[in-house]
Amino acid sequence: MTQASLLIRNASAILTGLRGEGERHAGPDIRIVDGVITAMGALPPQAGERVIDARDCVVYPAWVNTHHHLFQSLLKGEPQGLNLTLTPWLAATPYRFRASFDEHSFRLAARIGLVELLRSGSGTVADHNYLYYPGMPYDGSAILFEEAEKLGLRFVLCRGGATQTRQLESELPQALRPESLDQFLSDCERLTKRYHQAAPDAMRRVVMAPTTPLYSMSPEELRTCAREARRLGIRLHSHLSETVEYQNAARVKYDRSPVAFCGEYEWLGPDVWFAHLVKLNRDEIGQLGATGTGIAHCPQSNGRLGSGIADIPALEAAGVPVSIGVDGAASNEAADMISETHAAWLMQRARRGELARSRAEGGVREGGADAASIEDVVRWGTAGGAAVLGMNAIGTLEVGKAADIAIYKLDDPRYFGLHDIAIAPVASGGRPSLRALLVAGRVVAEHDAIPDLDLAELGAAARAAVKAL
Repeated sequence: MTQASLLIRNASAILTGLRGEGERHAGPDIRIVDGVITAMGALPPQAGERVIDARDCVVYPAWVNTHHHLFQSLLKGEPQGLNLTLTPWLAATPYRFRASFDEHSFRLAARIGLVELLRSGSGTVADHNYLYYPGMPYDGSAILFEEAEKLGLRFVLCRGGATQTRQLESELPQALRPESLDQFLSDCERLTKRYHQAAPDAMRRVVMAPTTPLYSMSPEELRTCAREARRLGIRLHSHLSETVEYQNAARVKYDRSPVAFCGEYEWLGPDVWFAHLVKLNRDEIGQLGATGTGIAHCPQSNGRLGSGIADIPALEAAGVPVSIGVDGAASNEAADMISETHAAWLMQRARRGELARSRAEGGVREGGADAASIEDVVRWGTAGGAAVLGMNAIGTLEVGKAADIAIYKLDDPRYFGLHDIAIAPVASGGRPSLRALLVAGRVVAEHDAIPDLDLAELGAAARAAVKAL
């Protein structure tokens, strides 16, 4: 039979991605018809309906990863950059290897990253690909869409790139040379016409995403990009305020904060989200909230590079849409959404606890365990991601939403003994095995396996590619 009707039965716990009283649903069953959730509750099977037994399983919305660099999946743990902060790390690792990627290694890296995400329960991936240069001999954008489609994932291409560099172009190898603004904009338009789907349950999206506002383009070019993206009906994305150097550069070059600079050149609004936003002042948080500008929170990469911990509760309280991204694997050797959400949960508590002071110093609390709940983190990683991408037909488990659903089987000892198994995937970390992952109602993984994928073969290919690089 076709995917017309499917029933998830007997789930032990369901987290929905919603706020408040709707954060959990008693279930225990979820009915899906033609890729859409049509009923939740105690539901008897219907004749001819496929049934997935979710006994002893926890059900979440499939994760929505809002910031990645998939080509970095072959650069994990690269020794020269392992103990460096952001700016020297960029030179030591991702930029040093740019010219080494060919069509084969780029495709392999994309596949590895997508598989890693899928196995953590991700149904949607937004990749900020900035590996573009004049005369590039392969179409990385097409490869990314192709690899995501093979796995059945929703894919958002954030088309990165730069029109300027801090080195003289004549001294650069071809793979490090910047594009012209016309080249960048014309390719964004080409990709939008070929791939972009405007529907709230789109399988393919295109976003205009100059790599970094302060460094990648001139201010007027940024304004041109913002206006062109809005003309095309696509969103805007970039990195911002990952480290104190963003603050330093913005003050020296433009005599204002990074967020104020972006606002001046039309780079704030509900159709914009930035990765990181670690180093912000109070006024910047207010400006982001007032304009509805979103964040892709990347706690593991920010920790690995020593950048800090974004103040997510303050951003959310100000009205900033919050999502979670794993960032590139070259600065996050566990680039999956389970480890990322686990880190998000712990780091927000640690951040608040770090600010606790003794009574003699004017303190009033011991620690920060109230900074973020599991339900908060699930909401950020699902509904929050859908919101910043403008894909509001996904991200929550409720009637009428697309059936993007992760079903986790808690069969590892790390989950034994839990009093509340609903929190297991985030609170206990690790990687729970996938009973199934559904995207648009289609089963893209089952019994912890992906159809037609040989993990041993993929691993061998990765080891060979790393050696070649």
